[in-house]
Amino acid sequence: MGRYLNPGDSIFRRIKNDKYVDKSLIIELLNNGIDDAKGLVCMSRPRRFGKSYTAGMLAAYYDCSVDSSELFGDLRIAEKSNYEKYLNQFNVIYLDVSGFISEADDINDVLTNIKQGISRDIYEAYPDITREDSLTSLLVSLVERTGRLIYFIIDEWDALFREVKDNQELQKEYVTFLRGLFKNGNFTGKAVAGAFMTGILPIKKYGTQSAISDFDEYTMTLPGPFAGYIGFTEEEVEEICRKYGLDLGTARRWYDGYHFGGKSVYNPNSLMSAIRMGEYNNYWGKTESYESIIPYIEMNYDGLKEDIIALLGAGRVPLDVMTYQNDMTTINSKDDVLTLLIHLGYLGYDADDRNVYVPNEEVRQELYRAVKGSNRAEVIDLINRSDLLYRHIINGDEEEVADIISEIHDTGVAPLYYNDEQSLRYVVRFALISIIDYYVRIEELPTGHGYADIVYLPKRDTDKKAMLIELKWDKDVESAIDQIHENNYPSILREYGGDYILVGITYDVDSKKHICKIERMTGA
Repeated sequence: MGRYLNPGDSIFRRIKNDKYVDKSLIIELLNNGIDDAKGLVCMSRPRRFGKSYTAGMLAAYYDCSVDSSELFGDLRIAEKSNYEKYLNQFNVIYLDVSGFISEADDINDVLTNIKQGISRDIYEAYPDITREDSLTSLLVSLVERTGRLIYFIIDEWDALFREVKDNQELQKEYVTFLRGLFKNGNFTGKAVAGAFMTGILPIKKYGTQSAISDFDEYTMTLPGPFAGYIGFTEEEVEEICRKYGLDLGTARRWYDGYHFGGKSVYNPNSLMSAIRMGEYNNYWGKTESYESIIPYIEMNYDGLKEDIIALLGAGRVPLDVMTYQNDMTTINSKDDVLTLLIHLGYLGYDADDRNVYVPNEEVRQELYRAVKGSNRAEVIDLINRSDLLYRHIINGDEEEVADIISEIHDTGVAPLYYNDEQSLRYVVRFALISIIDYYVRIEELPTGHGYADIVYLPKRDTDKKAMLIELKWDKDVESAIDQIHENNYPSILREYGGDYILVGITYDVDSKKHICKIERMTGA
């Protein structure tokens, strides 16, 4: 077994010995592509969404140098008709492009190192193979020598576009290299059984055309049949929660929110980190720095500021994803910024309604930190007013709370006209965005006697007070507080111990004023 040629099944063996969730049915989809002579697949998804796990599993399955039947025999793929047909049947070329980048003394040597690494492995495994001038000629000789086609697995295929964003010459050389492998009729038809590329970005566009058009692409905006393999599905998470004694509702708030064609998908790395650490928390920040997206948030495109504020307030923003050129430098509009954030995992995308949203609590915290660390004065001003609003709520300053909510509404980052309690809720979400690090916000929380509008539950490691906010549109503010007591909403807050705060907010249509009433309650 070599490093790049037929690396064996050791990677997947280690993965399976851990808390493995069976995602092996992705192999059936890839095998179907081989059967149909459409075996070139590029599947992109965010960092820490299991890309390398998938690559390691595929290497173990296709690699002809090992017998992996023991590893796969108890998995779901073993029940499929084409399971044995392709099990350990190909020469596998396995490339981790990010690894080549980190090991290169000179970034411009990456492609040379890739070609030399593959060639070295082939010559060491088969010393009798004739020396060839080109890599493709050598790979054809490998196929002729072994009688087995090649299956390519390229992990972090887009690393050059991300890590050396401004080196366009190297990127073009890299694309030419890939075209030589997968858009070369003389080579691809003779030597290639299939290919699976995985990365964060979709395949780079030049104008409106893909750089490697023969690949079928599956992305965060168009995942197709691979939607269930981007992360953990709802059914898988339900089983995980039962197995490890986790609360499904809490898992959903923290790590769910990516929705594809009716399928709900969770961040797999974060959920497994929660199992290992024994608590729900923000594990995104431990693997991906929010600082990397600050330059994009600071871009001065018309409407970007309002859209980012709307997203932080749990709003949705319409989006055209088709203008994005699938790299990190050709950013020409706010739609390009938001589409990039989808592929990086900071936003979810609703393909039916063509809008974006912040998917869950974990990502909301990271996006908030990025916005707070940016130089966008308008957003920072909103955050400062949000801090002040929270202090007034804690102090019971009813008039000041109403005034700040009116100010935030008048900034135009929320609906200009209230139509119902939903539009009022929209403004309140904006108004309290700065407390995201200390609270979990739950809307329409079931209490046994109805649904509380907005509940802010303090995280366990804080000394904050729980808050329940009831909203009324064009009604007396007393009716909001009365409803809280009549339906016994505070019962959900008493479990947290200590004092808690009840807030009633209404908007008077005639006076066009917000009115607030606050009650401080003593916990049992």
